[in-house]
Formats: sequence, structure tokens, C-alpha cells
Amino acid sequence: MTKIKGILFDNDGTLVDTHDLILASMRYATTEVLGAPLPDEKLMEKVGQPLAVQAQAFTSDEALQREFLRVYREHNHAHHDEAVKAFPGIAATLEALCDRGQALGVVTSKLHALAEHGLEITGLAPFISCCIGADDCTSYKPDPQPVRLGLEALGLAPEECLYVGDSPFDMQAGKGAGCPVVAVTWGMFSVPELSAQHPDFIIDAPEELLRIVEG
Repeated sequence: MTKIKGILFDNDGTLVDTHDLILASMRYATTEVLGAPLPDEKLMEKVGQPLAVQAQAFTSDEALQREFLRVYREHNHAHHDEAVKAFPGIAATLEALCDRGQALGVVTSKLHALAEHGLEITGLAPFISCCIGADDCTSYKPDPQPVRLGLEALGLAPEECLYVGDSPFDMQAGKGAGCPVVAVTWGMFSVPELSAQHPDFIIDAPEELLRIVEG
């Protein structure tokens, strides 16, 4: 493998733990807008793609989709700061990667400003040199465009940069951009779902990234 000079990370489910917040907001919005909550597995099956795409799986009515987005975001933003937290070991691993000269960035399907805010309140922002959000792109994961924008921001070739995520959409986007991809098992998708995408690495703890970049 070419020497790794940088790492692009997915955000939710990879760096920050927002599972309970997302699920609570999904339940609230579908109940308020559609009249009843959907099964949890339905609510979470497209997490990792932009919220507007997820809404299309709940209703074909465009007016209801817009109302879902409004209600979801209202609930999510109201509870965000008290609920979001970095996964154990993430901050220490990012610091160690920076100490080793790695360039670090985030490529997320969350809106740019909210993603950056989450990185700030969890203390991860000082380690991150670029953030690509859903509103910075014209396409979204699993399309590789967001990862390519991250590579451009870091000034790295695909083979020099890992893409790390917790969803099949992450694996597909990273591979499409030509990056070695790393699946993490502490996020929102199961190991069989991730293994089916044939990632280059599957890791169970953040510090395992240090061994990968050191070869």
C-alpha cells in the first residue's frame, strides 16, 4: 500500500456518537408528520445519506418530505448539544495521528455548519483541517464526489488517503474515489453489512488506525 499521508472520516457513527439522537429525532418527526413512527430499522436504514434522501424513503409526498425535514431538524437541533459526544478513544487517536504528520478531514452527509459545530463541542475540531458537508456537494454518498472534494482540500491523491466510515455508503464512496477504505464496527451498521462491501480494513477500536498508517 502507498504510504498514507492523510485520513478522511465520516462524522456520525464514526467520530461522534449521535445514534440515540438521530433515532429520537426520526421517531419524533415521523410521528408528528406521518401520524405514527415507523419501525426503527426502517428509520435507520439510510443513515449516512443526506436527510432529504432519507425522507424520500418515508413518503412520496414532497410537501410531507419538507415538513419532515423541518420537524426533524427542529427536534435534532434542540437536543444536539446535550446528546452528541465523541466515541471513546477518538480524541486521543486523532491527536496521535496529527503528531505523526497525518492530515485529517471530515466528509459527511450532515450539513456543513452542524457538523463543524459538533466537532467543536466534542473537542475534535482542532485536529480536523477540512470539513465537506452535504451542502458543499452536488452529489452525495455513495457517490464519490464528496470524498474527492475532501481529497482536493487535503491536497492528497486517493491512494495516499484512507476513507474511514461506519456505513455501506461510506465504503462505496471511498472506493469510488480510489481510496483505501476502513470500516469501523462501533457505528450504526453491522459487521456483515460492512463486510459485504469488502473494505480494505475493518477495525474495532480507533487506535487501530495508528497501525494501519504506520504500515
